[in-house]
Amino acid sequence: MGHSARVLIAGCGDVGSRLGLRLAEAGWQVYGLRRSAQQLPAPIIPVAGDLQAEGCPPAWPDGELDYLVYCAAAEQRDEAGYRALYVEGLRRVLGWLAQHGQRPRRLLFVSSSGVYGQQDGEWVDEESPAEAAGFSGRVLREAEQLALHSGLSTSLVRLAGLYGPGRRWLLEQVRQGYRVASEPPLYANRIHVEDAAGLLACLLLADARGVALDDCYLGVDDAPAPLHEVVAWLREQLGVSHWSAQETLRRAGSKRCSNARARALGWVPRYPSYREGYGAILAGAPFGA
Repeated sequence: MGHSARVLIAGCGDVGSRLGLRLAEAGWQVYGLRRSAQQLPAPIIPVAGDLQAEGCPPAWPDGELDYLVYCAAAEQRDEAGYRALYVEGLRRVLGWLAQHGQRPRRLLFVSSSGVYGQQDGEWVDEESPAEAAGFSGRVLREAEQLALHSGLSTSLVRLAGLYGPGRRWLLEQVRQGYRVASEPPLYANRIHVEDAAGLLACLLLADARGVALDDCYLGVDDAPAPLHEVVAWLREQLGVSHWSAQETLRRAGSKRCSNARARALGWVPRYPSYREGYGAILAGAPFGA
């Protein structure tokens, strides 16, 4: 591309901000849209706006936009909340682009590996059927379809379970003596937030170099692992010896997601498995924060 690429990251939270900093470092002009835009790190250009409000944000960038990344995270975890943010929010942003006569070269829509309904530990890739029965998977599939039929070249990026600094759910559960069945093994898939941002950056930089992208990528580390194995390792690291009285039921689903397509593009996760990722979190933070 002849000029410095311009990207708008809609829903610029944790992953979006990390992505924005990487792109800015590569010389891109980065706009970050979020409600609390004052929280965005420089040099991301703040666009204060609400994906669930009708009016176009006043600070919406003028001129060409080369890329749009839709990277929102639902706070309201029910069907209405998901639909408002992922489907209606994306529809709004596409409308705001049209209003400004902007046609990005590519839209990256950040989705979730939760769109897959597989439950028997089978391997899953971008070609596997994505037919999760729960509302979150269904609504995300609807939003994916909206992105794919937006008239813009689109790549879906289905991220597995995000973890990293500040995302302490599993660590807290383990501290409380979290018990999980080992038979049959419940396979869980994860990606460190830093690697999620790195994958999105890798895709955008590849597209800008003229590499032909696929319409879907799975964002996951190298090592899907049975949850009981992850819990056992974390118990050891944290020195937890007690078990909680009742076995905690985990949400349905057991599958192993493959990152072969993303790796074929040259992406390499910095944290290839839960050991490196959680090891870094525990080493870098007081009380394993």
